[in-house]
Amino acid sequence: MAVVKSDLIKELANNYPNFLKKDLIKLFDICLYEIKDSLRRGERVELRELFSFEPRLQKARISRNPKTNQKINTPEKKAILFKMSKEWAKKVNEKL
Repeated sequence: MAVVKSDLIKELANNYPNFLKKDLIKLFDICLYEIKDSLRRGERVELRELFSFEPRLQKARISRNPKTNQKINTPEKKAILFKMSKEWAKKVNEKL
């Protein structure tokens, strides 16, 4: 199930009717920008009792094409580690 930004904004607008929709959109965009910017700088982002993002550096390695069995040099690259909190995982799994 994919989560769309417009659905999140609608849900926030329903839960918080005192806020204008354009203000919620602006707030959401600022939060996403700050998370992306922090990860770009190599900082860990943590929202307590929800989740955390941590940038990791994957070392260069020699990988293999499974179809042709040809060896390929994979360069060093950045990856993001996502870790969900136990409480949030419990709540998500209860709804399923």
